[in-house]
Amino acid sequence: MKKLKVLIIRFRRVGDAVLTSSLCTTLKQSNPNTEIHYVLDEPIGCLFENHPDIDRVITFSIVEKHSFFKYVRKVWSLVRREKYDVIIDTRSTVNTLLFSLFSLNSKYRIGLKKSYTKFIFNHRFNINRTTSYIENFQRLLSPLNEEFIVTNNKDFRLICSEADKMQFRHRMTLRGIDFQKPVICCAVATRIVYKRWPIQKMKSTLKFLISEYDAQLIFNYSGEEETAYAYELYREMNYDSHIFIDIKAENIKELEEMISNCHFFFGNEGGPRHISQALNIPSFAIFPPGISKSVWLPTRTVLIDGIEPADIDKDVSLSPTVSYSDKFNLITAYSVIVRIKVTLSLLKIFKANIKELASIG
Repeated sequence: MKKLKVLIIRFRRVGDAVLTSSLCTTLKQSNPNTEIHYVLDEPIGCLFENHPDIDRVITFSIVEKHSFFKYVRKVWSLVRREKYDVIIDTRSTVNTLLFSLFSLNSKYRIGLKKSYTKFIFNHRFNINRTTSYIENFQRLLSPLNEEFIVTNNKDFRLICSEADKMQFRHRMTLRGIDFQKPVICCAVATRIVYKRWPIQKMKSTLKFLISEYDAQLIFNYSGEEETAYAYELYREMNYDSHIFIDIKAENIKELEEMISNCHFFFGNEGGPRHISQALNIPSFAIFPPGISKSVWLPTRTVLIDGIEPADIDKDVSLSPTVSYSDKFNLITAYSVIVRIKVTLSLLKIFKANIKELASIG
């Protein structure tokens, strides 16, 4: 097969970057001769350094992205030096458009259909907001069928080395984690406050996980506001010894290492949940109104699942006259617990701890 050098651009959030990596997997499996470079924000790039479907990770720091001259210089030198055959711009903003503008000799310049992209991209696509995120962006690969057969693959993955995993596991052990019992990473907070499941419902669900499975809960949070909320919930739960508030990931890479050591992931939908799915860690997420499972939960299974207001009452969840909070309140602790029990019944370590608790009385 013909070798192509491909640049895929995916700035911004970690969840988007993880899902978009499915394009890299699709291309590599469709044509192993493809050389793939992936452009990301600097804090996220470390997740993909050992990715088998990515040949080079290119990162931009905050300073580079916010300095016009530094940004333009770096983009210009990159595309002129590498001479890409294909540029796939999944963001298609005014800033990211420069990659294609500076590389008009690239045979395929692919992006989204916007008013200002008409004369830069030679292949443009609309986004369907009701379609799976991955399916939307897989369409950007269709022009490459001129070169080889593109077989779409919805899978996305992250590779955490055994050495990195064991290093963080040692930290967890020193903090008191017993890996003979269930360990759950809990995304109790969210960056955007209104997307956070109400605290009393989260509290009830976490108390169930502790009482039913003797589970050890690691709260995942970052930033001042999320930290304050996590500690508020910790106080609400009377500083339960099953909660490990001080096992904290200081960066994205450590978050990957921490999640890879957990038996289960539970909490609010977001980037950490995407990381858990990419690591093949069983999970269950709370999807707030407007964040559809059909879009953000690709390749859903019994072990990788979630709940959204439409699962409880589709008509109410879609009604324009019902408030956001009322829609969110459709998701009760009971409705979550019932579904979680189905998932956990398939995992041996949770079964073992049910028996252990039963024997205690």
